[in-house]
Amino acid sequence: METRKVQTVGNGTYTVSLPKAWAESHGLSAGDVVTMHDFIDGVLAVQARERTDDEAPAAARVESSDPEVIERALRAAYAAGAREVTIERDGPLTPEARRVVERVARERIGMSVAAESEAETTVRIMLDSEEVSVSQSLRQLAFTVRSVHRDAVAALESPPDSPPIGSRDEQVDRLSAMVERSVSCGMADLSEVDSLGKNRSELFELWTAMRELRRVRDAAAEIGDAAASLDDAPAEARLEECRDIGDAVRGTVSDGVDVVLGDADVDVARTAIGDLRRIRERLDAFDQKLADAGADTAALRRVSRGLRRTAECGTDIAEVGLRRAVRCGEPIRDSEPERAD
Repeated sequence: METRKVQTVGNGTYTVSLPKAWAESHGLSAGDVVTMHDFIDGVLAVQARERTDDEAPAAARVESSDPEVIERALRAAYAAGAREVTIERDGPLTPEARRVVERVARERIGMSVAAESEAETTVRIMLDSEEVSVSQSLRQLAFTVRSVHRDAVAALESPPDSPPIGSRDEQVDRLSAMVERSVSCGMADLSEVDSLGKNRSELFELWTAMRELRRVRDAAAEIGDAAASLDDAPAEARLEECRDIGDAVRGTVSDGVDVVLGDADVDVARTAIGDLRRIRERLDAFDQKLADAGADTAALRRVSRGLRRTAECGTDIAEVGLRRAVRCGEPIRDSEPERAD
């Protein structure tokens, strides 16, 4: 770190000189234009240049015909903010590789196959940051995950032949990838932060909540798998307890997301954390009763494990909400408010 003296010129404008080594390393010289970003935390960032629409888009190249390599490369390029991906190989895409390209493109918002020849395939990602709402993407993700989780628990009453998650699992991936791409672009390019309308701290909090919601989806998948393994519904008392605990953990996850998004205040996050502590106690008592559950024991233990994982995710999301509240200057009080019935 180095310091620079603030000076005045001509009409009283304040100036600070740029370090020569930094300017030269970015190809800057007298007369060039830089962009400045003023953040609410008191930071003034200077960016060497801002990409214009007539410049070549950020591109990635994949030199492989291996479907696994292609899939990983496409996912990475999307998350990194690439606008175009060119897949080069010696001959036409194999049917398996083509299915991989089409599936990954389908699972990513704004991604599509733009051109294909004997030697290469071009995939483009057409997204405008100014038209992207990271907050709305997280809201939709939270809604979808809660819906998947609710149906997984409900499947215990009428055990299905296969796990009940279905096509909504693909929607979870699409929305998660959208949030991850937006946050990655914002971290790499300060002009993207302006376009997204979120500062870097907010973007990181939204990204963290997104990761926890994906874990809730995974917990729902475990519950759904357990439901599909049952021959008959569990006893009504156990079924009712699973439903009640499922409703409770989804409610606290929802509360935590509301705080992260700024739709609820810090007290809601604190109440959610207190509720989740009591939910864990209920799960402990539920586990102790499973010794005499007979043939359902293994499946119900998996359900309990999935509900416990959901509770842990809810706690983590609520704690992200607490961090947001602290950053925004909201007080964290001693007394815990009672949740209304």
